[in-house]
Amino acid sequence: MIEVHYVTFDCARPYEVATFWRDALGLRFHPETDKDEDDEFLLQGDTLNLLFMTVPEGKTVKNRLHLDVTASPDSTREKEVERLLGLGATIFDDLRKPDGSGWVTMLDPEGNEFCVCRAEHERK
Repeated sequence: MIEVHYVTFDCARPYEVATFWRDALGLRFHPETDKDEDDEFLLQGDTLNLLFMTVPEGKTVKNRLHLDVTASPDSTREKEVERLLGLGATIFDDLRKPDGSGWVTMLDPEGNEFCVCRAEHERK
């Protein structure tokens, strides 16, 4: 059996992208982070670690891997879409349906796709 060590994002501006995801997910920077010196930034959580690394090439196609996120029990998909827009995300494709199903595909500040899905507590 293996365990996931990090989920890694290749970035042109890793500190900016890491800061977006820190604020979006409530993670924290590794204590030795130095935004002026580092070209890698590690975000840590209780069960999730995200690594953001500088790479020379830009993103040219759709992600082959993306995150699907849901609202915590005290929030909703709609509130989270608005909050994420305020943090610098953009809407790529809005696939919400009148019956409440569906999702919103968003882009982080470097264009990495992620989906905001309806949480289980919103389905009741």
